[in-house]
Amino acid sequence: MAKTQTQASTFERHALTDEQLRQILRNMLLQRQLDNRGFQLNRQGKVPFALGSEGHEALQAGAAMAFTRGKDLLAPYYRDLGLALGIGLTPYEILLSIFARAADHNGGRQFPNHYSSKAAGLLSFSSILAAHLPHAVGAAFALKYRGESGRAVLATCGDGTTSEGEWHESMNFAAIHKLPFVMLVENNEWAISTPLDKQMAQPEIWKRAVGYGLPGRRFNGFDPIDTYAAVKEALDRAHSGGGPSLIEGTCYRFLAHSTDDNDMTYRTRDEVLARRKLDPVPRFEAVLVDNGIMTASSIETLRKDVLRETNEATDAAEAMPYPEPGELYTHVYEGAWQPWQ
Repeated sequence: MAKTQTQASTFERHALTDEQLRQILRNMLLQRQLDNRGFQLNRQGKVPFALGSEGHEALQAGAAMAFTRGKDLLAPYYRDLGLALGIGLTPYEILLSIFARAADHNGGRQFPNHYSSKAAGLLSFSSILAAHLPHAVGAAFALKYRGESGRAVLATCGDGTTSEGEWHESMNFAAIHKLPFVMLVENNEWAISTPLDKQMAQPEIWKRAVGYGLPGRRFNGFDPIDTYAAVKEALDRAHSGGGPSLIEGTCYRFLAHSTDDNDMTYRTRDEVLARRKLDPVPRFEAVLVDNGIMTASSIETLRKDVLRETNEATDAAEAMPYPEPGELYTHVYEGAWQPWQ
C-alpha cells in the first residue's frame, strides 16, 4: 500500500530502521500470544497463575528497543513480559517460569511471571510493590561507584506502586546521588481494583519529578516509537552522567489483573471495550503498512511464525521435569539446608 503525503510527512521513526520497527511488532505480537497462552494454561489446570500485559505491548516493546543489551540492567515489575522478551529472554524461558520447571533460571521457585536472568541483566523481584526499587537504585549506585560509564538501570512499575513509601525513598536516593537510573512508570490506570482517581489527587505522575529535582516526561505508551524516543532520551542522559529521570507512559490494562481476578466487579465491559479502540497492536500494524515497512501478507506470516514459536516453546517447557523435592532449600539458606539448624 502506498503511503499518502500526510502519512509520509507525519511519520517520525526517531532513527529506527525498518528491521527494528519489524522487531518491535514481533515483540508486541509475541507478548499477546504468550499472554493468551498463560491464561489458556491456567484454565486447563496446567499452571496455577498467570498475568497479562495486554495494553502494555507498545510501551514495553518500545522501551526494550532503547535498552542496551550487555550493559544496562533492568529492574522490572510483574507485568513486564514484553521487556523481558525485548532484552533477550526467549518464549521457552518465559514458559519454563510459568510452568515452574527445574530448568527455569529461578529453579522453578519463583512466582509465575517473576522472571530473572543474570546473563540478560534482568534483576529478580518481589511481588511486594516497590520492594525491587531500593535494589534497583542500589545497583545504579554500584555502577556509579565503580565508574562504569555508559551503563544505567531501567526500573519499571505500575501507577499503584508510586503510592508506596519505597518508591519515594528510591526516587529521593537516586536524585541526591545523581545515579544512572531511569524510573519508567507504566500508568495503566488501575492498581488492581483501585482506579487512578482513588489513589492520587494529581494523576500525572511525571510531575512529581520536580519535587526531586529531576527531569520528567510523559509520553504515549500506546505508541512504541514515542515510547522508544522517551526511554532512549532518559537512558542516554543516565549513560552520559546526567543523572536519573522520571518518565511516565500512559497505557491501559485490557485484561483482569491476573487469572485470579474478576475485573468486571470493579469496571464495566463497555469501559474496557471503549478503551480497546486504542489497542496498540493493530494501530502499529497499520503504521507499518501505511509507511511501506510491511504488508498485510507479511504481518500475517509473522503472526503464524509467532504462534509456531509459542507452540514449540510450550511443548518443550511442559515436557521438562519439576525441581527435585530434595532441592527445596537450595539457594535459600546459607550452610545447612535445614532452616532450623
